[in-house]
Amino acid sequence: MAKQRQYVLEIPAAMAEWIARRARREKRKPVEVAVDALRRYFASPYFPEETPTANELRAIRRGVAEIKRGEYVTLGGLRR
Repeated sequence: MAKQRQYVLEIPAAMAEWIARRARREKRKPVEVAVDALRRYFASPYFPEETPTANELRAIRRGVAEIKRGEYVTLGGLRR
């Protein structure tokens, strides 16, 4: 069995009622309806997975190396 994580989400009352109605209609638990909706959302073309280019990967690696060397400015420092 895959590991599961527990999250607490606050959703608008109207959406909660929609989930409850759908769950009753399908004879499922509300959490099952919500998880199914999230699965469909993340699998949709509206949530594309981005693959960084070679240049972007190099820039990320440079940034990580700079941070490790302590070469960065905090937000407070930037504001000053």
